[in-house]
Amino acid sequence: MRLEGIPASPGYAEGPLFDLDRPPAGYKSKASAAEEKAALKEAIGKAVSRLTALIETADGEAAGILEFHIAMLEDDALSGPAFAEIGSGEPADLAWRQALDAEIAGYEASDQDYFRARAADLRDIRDQVLRALSEDWEAVAPQGAILYGTDIAPTRFLETDWSRGGGIALEGGSTASHVAMLARSRGVPMVVGLGALADRPAGNALLDAEHGGIVISPSPAEIEAFRRSSSSFAARQGKAQSFLAQPAATKTGTPVRVQVNIAYPSDVDSIGIETCDGVGLMRTEFLFGKSLPDEETQYLAYRKVLEWAGEKPVTIRTVDAGGDKPIPDFTVEETNPFLGLRGIRLSLARRDIFRAQIRALLRAAIHGNLKVMFPMIATAEEYAQAAALFAEEQAALAARGVAHKLPPLGIMVEVPSVAIAPEAFADVAFFSIGSNDLTQYVMAAARDNAAVAHLNSVRHPAVLRLIESVTHFGREKGIPVSLCGDVGGDPAAIPALLEAGLRDLSVVPAQLAMAKAAIAGVSV
Repeated sequence: MRLEGIPASPGYAEGPLFDLDRPPAGYKSKASAAEEKAALKEAIGKAVSRLTALIETADGEAAGILEFHIAMLEDDALSGPAFAEIGSGEPADLAWRQALDAEIAGYEASDQDYFRARAADLRDIRDQVLRALSEDWEAVAPQGAILYGTDIAPTRFLETDWSRGGGIALEGGSTASHVAMLARSRGVPMVVGLGALADRPAGNALLDAEHGGIVISPSPAEIEAFRRSSSSFAARQGKAQSFLAQPAATKTGTPVRVQVNIAYPSDVDSIGIETCDGVGLMRTEFLFGKSLPDEETQYLAYRKVLEWAGEKPVTIRTVDAGGDKPIPDFTVEETNPFLGLRGIRLSLARRDIFRAQIRALLRAAIHGNLKVMFPMIATAEEYAQAAALFAEEQAALAARGVAHKLPPLGIMVEVPSVAIAPEAFADVAFFSIGSNDLTQYVMAAARDNAAVAHLNSVRHPAVLRLIESVTHFGREKGIPVSLCGDVGGDPAAIPALLEAGLRDLSVVPAQLAMAKAAIAGVSV
């Protein structure tokens, strides 16, 4: 039986299925409500301690996810309803499950991909405490297993030993989930959106996360065909490694810059600067995490990356909060956050927060080759207002005698109004095409919605025409143009991007080698 889904992290895996939806062991009720409350409080504490221990071995992105879970567990607003249910006579496990299931249902009912994706985090938090209550920390998946279920908890991913293969196959899930981001960064094959089955599958399976599918209880012929595809993918990966330390160039010798996308300053610790042409996108919203970072915290984060890069450019995006990235005490609740107060719109509305980031960027600029870009720009006026704030803060720092430097200021091209009429932005220092949002907005199709995923393609003529228009305008006016969306590292899309005129791509570090290899195979 073959099921089709959406590739979330490319690769192949062959092995036994492991059921992610196995219920935890039973809970033994206590004699009184006071004891039930004490048991729940203790279980929450155990879950927090377990997550804290995982943080010690986690990298920047994973640590950020775990910190988010701890913050949720320590939030009385989440646990309060459960304690209230215990006061009404419910046992601790049922009270906790009911309280969390109500929250999860609200997230799953959202029409926004981000909130549906965060439902997995809440299920993880729910199950962490339930396991602590029953003292059942779950059976360990065998090495090389394909983890199959409705969704997967980030802690389950982090606890799994992926060194001997394995993969993830989800009936639901999202390519925007925390686990999908982790899987891409670590090269773990993952497919989402497979759809629910009437009976739980068992036995061996073949996971094709390059194209998006899984074969359950395969025939000998299916196994043979799968292994050919898997070997071909492995061979391409192996061959690609030979390109990693070389400057990227097409078959005809045309040079192409390949930079990296990062989310945390610590991401650069595992990247050799000689393997890339700099940082094409440093996201800053993850610095905001549980609370708003002060100027000094931001300055030190930016400085670390700039010093790592040396003379190579580091393009830092001002905080792109809102949409799929809510931040406490900063973003606002909206019925359609992707079309609301997000990106530069929110920064201009909360100038106190924006000015602190601007000062940190100006101070950090003296430590390397910094470029700054603004997200979600739709009009020239937004760019002018943001640039004016940089000028104001530069003057203030100069008056105080604080060392600083004004970096080149550019914009993300992700709102169709910019791609259609780039001439309104002839005074920007550079363009960076955000293909994820640009494609989503042009095609009116969320990339995480399995029902319309076939529409969400950067290779659609309408999207490619806009990309080509922006690159052509950039060449005419001498404005550098790059692309920093996920598709920049997709070997299948790279030929079309180069044909559209792009010569600067930014990819996740795990895609560097494959991207360079794909570029080398293109005649432009």
